[in-house]
Amino acid sequence: MRIQQIAKKLKVTPRTIRFYEEKGLINPKKDPLTGYRIFGEKEAWRLQTIVALREVGMPVEKIKQVLEELDKGETEEVLYYLELQRAVLFAEWVRIKQVISTLDQMIDRYDARNSWTWEELWKLAEQSRRAQEIRTKWEDRWHFDRQANFYDQLVESGSDDFNVHRDYESGLDLVLEWIQPKKEETGLEIGVGTGNLAARFISRGYHLKGIDQSREMLKVCKQKLPQLETRIGNFLAVPYPDHSFDFIVTSYALHHLTDEQKEMALGEMKRVLKPGGRICILDLMFLNRAARDTYLHSWLKRGRKDVVDSIEDEYYADQSRLLAWFEKENFRLKTRQLNELLHIVYAEENKGDD
Repeated sequence: MRIQQIAKKLKVTPRTIRFYEEKGLINPKKDPLTGYRIFGEKEAWRLQTIVALREVGMPVEKIKQVLEELDKGETEEVLYYLELQRAVLFAEWVRIKQVISTLDQMIDRYDARNSWTWEELWKLAEQSRRAQEIRTKWEDRWHFDRQANFYDQLVESGSDDFNVHRDYESGLDLVLEWIQPKKEETGLEIGVGTGNLAARFISRGYHLKGIDQSREMLKVCKQKLPQLETRIGNFLAVPYPDHSFDFIVTSYALHHLTDEQKEMALGEMKRVLKPGGRICILDLMFLNRAARDTYLHSWLKRGRKDVVDSIEDEYYADQSRLLAWFEKENFRLKTRQLNELLHIVYAEENKGDD
């Protein structure tokens, strides 16, 4: 086929096809006599792939990577790029929802007779900008992709004096016990990691899905739990529609978010939670700021600044702030402290209340 024919078949313009050629996505042969581009079966297939991926918003640079993986026969890698694009689109959808909410508030507050109107609108716009900044500021400083292959061994080999994974197994068991899933329910684990918590649900026949921002963690998880549906995603843009889950669980993950990001994460959990749903968080945290200061000071007195530095490298939660958020959002609460650092928080939304 020539360029006009393939363009008509794929419902794109010849100019678009030439653009893909310029970017190195395709390399059609040329008729030695006329110089016309000739599109054989392989190039037609590549163009179909490109058009399909562009239709779902994938940038040209990513499409080039997908094609390279296909050329190498790495079909599983292609799935990763598709899931990554899905996560990107959901993040954009969450951003747009925030913008629409801000716009609705602007419309409600606008008063042409009031000279303070534009000051109010500016404040709303600034709040929206700040929320987006908080959402996009997170980065994986801890390199979870590198940890994936030895994370389970890391969990088992904590030191005696400072072991953040002490009571790890009993904590995971308690999450399952407190959630009390029903066979007909569907749950979500955020930060599924290598699947240690998910395995407790799956092995008992409960329906659970998992998300994680780490590609390599998800690979290990799928090896252990091939029946588990997983997605690329994170706390700040959960890649599922509103009111999708009966319960949400997470363990050893929330402390990688700042306090502002934690509140945003709780909002995302509530968004995808069905009315009356449950949330259970197992994580490293302190009861309040005073408890944190006392704990850190005790290690400094022992000459263990390394322990203090380790804690301050992450964002152990102030439990009182989490509980205040849940109470404001009309959740019933239950908590337990398993050791100096490990706590479990259970929250159930009051039914029939907004």
